[in-house]
Amino acid sequence: MGAGLLHPCSDAMDPCYNHTSSQKRMDFPLQLLVGSCLVILIVITLCGNIIVCLAVTLDRRLRSLTNCIIVSLAITDLLVGLLVLPFSAFYELTKEWPFGSVLCNIYTSLDVMLCTASILNLFMISLDRYFAITTPLRYRQVVTPSRVAVGLGVIWTVSLMVSFLPIHLGWNTNGTAVQNTGPCNKECTLEVNFVYGLVDALLTFYIPLVIMCITYYRILKIAREQAKRINHMWGNISTLPMVKEHKATVTLAVVLGAFIVCWFPYFTMFTYRGVWGDSRVKGTPMSIVLWLGYANSALNPILYGTLNRDFRVAYQHLLRCWRMGHPRNSHLPPLQEAQPRGRQEGKPLKLEVRNKKGTLLTDGALKSTGAFL
Repeated sequence: MGAGLLHPCSDAMDPCYNHTSSQKRMDFPLQLLVGSCLVILIVITLCGNIIVCLAVTLDRRLRSLTNCIIVSLAITDLLVGLLVLPFSAFYELTKEWPFGSVLCNIYTSLDVMLCTASILNLFMISLDRYFAITTPLRYRQVVTPSRVAVGLGVIWTVSLMVSFLPIHLGWNTNGTAVQNTGPCNKECTLEVNFVYGLVDALLTFYIPLVIMCITYYRILKIAREQAKRINHMWGNISTLPMVKEHKATVTLAVVLGAFIVCWFPYFTMFTYRGVWGDSRVKGTPMSIVLWLGYANSALNPILYGTLNRDFRVAYQHLLRCWRMGHPRNSHLPPLQEAQPRGRQEGKPLKLEVRNKKGTLLTDGALKSTGAFL
């Protein structure tokens, strides 16, 4: 009884009593529906990226420099699923942040850092494929393990510079104060001022996007040129080059299209907030574009894994081993037997042609268009 008398007084003395978030909490049926969708997205993100990492770990034939970058992308997206998405889902459903301002700013910093690293890994994959297609004879000299390591180091350095550093020093706010540190604050949001919004959007999205469009256009142009040259030399006997060229076109369109669909709305709104005011965009529109960007971490293992034939074989064997209950002692089968030189019975000769710049173009180059075929 005494505790019941003291409790109202203690609540009245608490300056944060009755202080709630300014955002309206959704109704329970809608909360249940949205929560189920978010949980499914998180599970897909975790499982997909774990499978990519396991496939490369268990099969030595997948351990190429290109796949090292894909694994780096998978690890980054896996960290997004582990360290960011659960807190984002909780905040999305409750509209309140009960963990304090320190954890809030760590969470937002991790969010910005990992999403930035994911985008820049995609950018690095496009550069790797560009050099593989445009300079096939010098690819091993241009793309070396040390340069890949330096590139990954640059990715994480840039990601840290646009996340933890400005957020914890207050460079992203419209004053000198650090975000989310006010008394009785129950919200946890990323504040954006003009300079931070412009620099971050240009450095981590718009400039990489333009370069990715150029590189994929060049890759597609070379693939089409090769297919036309091979068809011209073979006449109408073989349609294989045109089939591969069509597949390369579809693959590159899916890869680049998914990246643009997932991230362009968010960074457009992000830039708008920085230019016109941080409070202009809140609520449902901000939640939709934010989770659309998160969805890219779930799509990446599908696009950069299953569209690659070697990964598909490794996935199938991995799943088969898990069903049999022997995942540790399994050895993945050969992905593709090397073909001896010379003509094989019933198979056409491989042609080698060069474009106007003298770059060697072979029928096999279409396979590596984007490393996904």
